[in-house]
Amino acid sequence: MTETPQEVHDEGLAAAQRMKEEEELGLRRLQGWTLYLVPAIALAWSLFQLSLSSWLLLDSTYIRAIHLAFAMAIVFLSYPTFRRDIDVPGLRWLGEKHKIPVGDFIIALLATLAALYIALDYDGIANRVGRPSQRDIVVGIFLVLILLEAARRVIGPALPVIASVFTAYVFFGQYMPDFLAFKGVSVSRYVSQISLTTEGIYGIPLSVSARIVFLFVLFGAMLEKAGAGKFFIDLAMSLLGRYKGGPAKAAVLASGLTGIVSGSSIANVVTTGTFTIPLMKKVGYPAKKAAAIEVAVSTNGQLMPPIMGAAAFIIAEYVNISYLEVCKAAAVPAFASYAALFWLTHLEAGKLGMRGLSKEELPVFFQILRQGLHYLIPIFMLLYELIIPRHSPDLAAFRAILVLMVIMLFQRAIGRKKLGISFGQGIRLGVLEILGGMVSGARNMVSVAIATAAAGIIVGVVTMGLGGLITDIIDTLSMGNIFLMLLITAVASLILGMGLPTTANYIVMASLTAPALVTIADWQGFEVPLIAAHLFVFYFGILADDTPPVGLAAYAASAIAKSDPIPTGLQGFMYDIRTAILPFMFIFNTDMLLIGVDGIGLSLYIFGMTCVGMFAFASATQGWFLVRTRWYEIILLLGVALIMFRPGFFASYVGISNHYMSYLVGLALWGGIFALQKIRVPKVSAAGKEAL
Repeated sequence: MTETPQEVHDEGLAAAQRMKEEEELGLRRLQGWTLYLVPAIALAWSLFQLSLSSWLLLDSTYIRAIHLAFAMAIVFLSYPTFRRDIDVPGLRWLGEKHKIPVGDFIIALLATLAALYIALDYDGIANRVGRPSQRDIVVGIFLVLILLEAARRVIGPALPVIASVFTAYVFFGQYMPDFLAFKGVSVSRYVSQISLTTEGIYGIPLSVSARIVFLFVLFGAMLEKAGAGKFFIDLAMSLLGRYKGGPAKAAVLASGLTGIVSGSSIANVVTTGTFTIPLMKKVGYPAKKAAAIEVAVSTNGQLMPPIMGAAAFIIAEYVNISYLEVCKAAAVPAFASYAALFWLTHLEAGKLGMRGLSKEELPVFFQILRQGLHYLIPIFMLLYELIIPRHSPDLAAFRAILVLMVIMLFQRAIGRKKLGISFGQGIRLGVLEILGGMVSGARNMVSVAIATAAAGIIVGVVTMGLGGLITDIIDTLSMGNIFLMLLITAVASLILGMGLPTTANYIVMASLTAPALVTIADWQGFEVPLIAAHLFVFYFGILADDTPPVGLAAYAASAIAKSDPIPTGLQGFMYDIRTAILPFMFIFNTDMLLIGVDGIGLSLYIFGMTCVGMFAFASATQGWFLVRTRWYEIILLLGVALIMFRPGFFASYVGISNHYMSYLVGLALWGGIFALQKIRVPKVSAAGKEAL
């Protein structure tokens, strides 16, 4: 019996509930008065961050310390030491999930005080720069240890292990072989650098997290709480659901819209995948491919400006350019990657003989748009603030949040007749939604704050003198070959990204390899812009979310689709090969990052040609264009991709003076392949499958 759209929607909601329950397995499910303790702290954190953007003026060090203190308190009150129950008498509290043990109360208090120490004794520490007291050393060592424990509880063991290895290396590097030898540092120097200055834990990443990222994450959480997530999904379905493979195309659009404000691949999967995956299965996609498509589009959500998985703001600080310049550089690769996803879903629909949903099964576009048009107001407000008056990202996000709060306050009251409530009840619901969104935003920020602080340990160690050594090691391993160096960097980013959140992975790789890429390329007489190097490592950190054996986004999607997570991750990675090729291309073709490109017309021309290259590459890797591709067509399609991605290389090879003219050659070749395939389309239509 055919499922109705309501039944499919109910299935999606049930899957969403299952996912939420699975996500909460690591959190305490509290009762009694402690049930309100963590939400109260989270609400206070959000109010503090909003105050910083309006009336509260504090020194940057104070802001970073208080930001970390809030995160520490929430971690140790929310996450037990072990996720599994402990049956050993006297140690059961280590796995307690239904109450907060006294031990964790004490740890939370001590961790909070340790995070605040640099602010509590600010003047004294400033007068003892480079000469830490015994108390400074004790508190600093405790802060490092407790921060690593907080990171282990929230994001797993990978980041603490990596930070511990770097810490051990800085002390014992002098005993390593000559090739890896490091002079080493004293305990007082280590503590001063890591915990008493803004070169370690309290460095740039934590500063960006405290000043900017929190507000954008809060904005996304409140927008979701208001109901914008379902609006984006319904809007995408109403636009694209009727086309061949429509639910998959709708998933691409919905995840792109959600990714603009979400910045998390797993959040994207849980938000949009609970609805789109069952619908994709309904129209004929196998469970594995339905989940893999959602993984690919959700992973790519972190490429989308303005948030980009919180990394856009950190990239701007590291590269020392404006935030808008980062968005400009990221725009063409991000949107071309999404355009290629639309093409890829179309290819899969063609291979599988997909159909779209009927008109009766789809929401009505103008009805959905009218019902949710108010959700677009704060987004347009955010973009206006960033682009027209060019206000700072934190001020733009703050003003967008204020507009969103007004909408949330009155939307239930205005729609009270449909809900069957009074105006006062509607206002009360609006207030509760605002408070709930603020709590949710703060909870979502915990992992980002802890990850940026813990990654600061690695950054601090590198700045002690390891940077030059790392550059020499990479240069030796790559044997001076730029291509091999890029490959080593990509693999390292993928491996690290399997255990680290995207932001933490980017911070680590930006400290270790991005400067080395620029330096070694310069040694070889090849110029790599710093923004290109940073985006390179960022892209491969993102791709780790669907790379087996970890691939957290693949696990989330496979739970909804009821598919095997490893094959789902492999399929998702196959879909994302088109994204993996982009960083290698924009390193050698900086036009794709719009570096030195002026004018809207030329920018759109480059974007269009990049899209054609992505389409050609996707068709070659998927073995389908209009019909199944033959071996020589695959070679020709790869040739189109090469021309579109590297027009300068092709122009120099054939002697064309203006490399932009190379694009016309690629278009002509693309058109020729189209004509070859078009001839065979009627045969496929008549027979139902290709004869050859």
